[in-house]
Amino acid sequence: MLRDAIKEILLRYPEFQVVGEAGSGPDAVLLCRQSDPDLVVMDISLPGMNGIDATGELARHCPRARVLILSMHDDEDSVMAAVRAGARGFALKKACATELVDAMRTVARGGTYFGPQVSGRLLSGVRGGKLDAPARPSRDSLSPRELQVLRLTAEGKSNKEVATLLHLEVHTVRSYRKTMMAKLGASNVAELIQVAAGAGLIEPGTPPNSGRTQPSV
Repeated sequence: MLRDAIKEILLRYPEFQVVGEAGSGPDAVLLCRQSDPDLVVMDISLPGMNGIDATGELARHCPRARVLILSMHDDEDSVMAAVRAGARGFALKKACATELVDAMRTVARGGTYFGPQVSGRLLSGVRGGKLDAPARPSRDSLSPRELQVLRLTAEGKSNKEVATLLHLEVHTVRSYRKTMMAKLGASNVAELIQVAAGAGLIEPGTPPNSGRTQPSV
């Protein structure tokens, strides 16, 4: 319903052209990689991969796409997480149509947009040093699904095997692994497992491999 409402609003503004929409985080990342949009309006609450993680994926794989977060939450943690992930703006769902279009227009043109209330959260977070990355990953850093993928990966399962076991698409498993590497600061799967074991997210003795080459990402 929200996506339909936004499309209806944008029909009044010919400067915008809707090239696609997605109902989950992994689908949003995949669609953006295929369509290369100028602007992405991203909800925080998405299934499969939340909007913050999806924004981080877009920052790495679709750097030309500018992300405007649209959320019903304006708490400091959400705003700071969005900024750290690479969002260029943060608007509230309760904003009127004119404000939403202004936010989209500003971000699409290369600017940044944070409404008055959101700006206060941003300033408070900056003063509190919340733009710094966390020093040590915790179990709360990963979603329950990410932990499932992580544990199966640590057992030496391939993308296809993990997808089959968890009833996911292979590209979704790849997205989960890349997101986890970004969250834990790992550059490859072997390092991901090492960092995760050190942080207590998996058993340290879990073999990263079962006598075969490391699964690709």
